[in-house]
Amino acid sequence: MKTVAIADVSEARVAAGTAAISLDVPHAQAGATGAAEVRTRDLADSAARIAIVALFSLMVMRLGENFLETGRLTGLLLLASEAIVVVLTVFRRAPMIVDRSMRARVLTTMAMIGPPIVAPAAAASLVGEAVTVSVSAVGLLVIIAGKMSLGRSFGLMPANRGIVSSGLYRFVRHPIYLGYFITHIAFVAANPSLWNLIVLLAADVAQIARALCEERVLAMDPAYREYQARVRWRVVPGVF
Repeated sequence: MKTVAIADVSEARVAAGTAAISLDVPHAQAGATGAAEVRTRDLADSAARIAIVALFSLMVMRLGENFLETGRLTGLLLLASEAIVVVLTVFRRAPMIVDRSMRARVLTTMAMIGPPIVAPAAAASLVGEAVTVSVSAVGLLVIIAGKMSLGRSFGLMPANRGIVSSGLYRFVRHPIYLGYFITHIAFVAANPSLWNLIVLLAADVAQIARALCEERVLAMDPAYREYQARVRWRVVPGVF
C-alpha cells in the first residue's frame, strides 16, 4: 500500500506541473479531435517547416558569401550545425504529446530564429581562427552526436517523440543544447559584435527555458522520470 501511495503522489505532482500546459495528441490517439482542427494543425506544421528552410537559405547566402570573401571557417561550421536542424525537422517523427502553449511557441521561435539572423562582423576575431574553428568543431561534433542519437525523435516544439537515453544522453539530458552553446561562443569570438552577442544570448536563454518546458511534457512519461533520476544534469555537467 505504501508503494502505491508514493506512485500516486508522483503522478499527482506531474499532473499539477503540466496543468498549465496546452497539450494535444495526434488524431489517432485523441479520437475526438475534429478533422478541421487536424488540417489546421498540419498546415501550421508545414508552414513552420517552410519558414525554417527559408531562414536557413538566408543564412546560407549570408555566411557563404562571407566565407568566399574572408575564408573564415567558423561561420561554415555554424551553418553545418543548422543544416542538421533543417534535415531532421523536415523528416521528424509525429509526436505522441506536444506542448502548443503560447509560452512554448514564443520560446521555440526565439531559440530557432537566433542563428539564422547573425551577421559576419567587420571587427577582428577576439582570438585566432584556429581556436574558434577548433571550439566550433567540438560543438558541432556534440550536436551531431546528440542528433544522431535522437534521429527522427528530434523536434522543435516541446513534445514527446519517444524517450532517448543512449549516446550523449547518458551524461546530460540535453546534449544538443550544450553543442549549440559551444558553437555560439565560438561564432561570437570569431565575429564580435553587439548584435551577434545579443541575438545568440537571447537564443540560448530561450533554449534553456524551452528545455524546462520539454521536460515538463516528457515527465508525464514514467520512463522519462526514471531517466531523470539516472541523469542529474540537464546541459552542463556539474553546473546545470
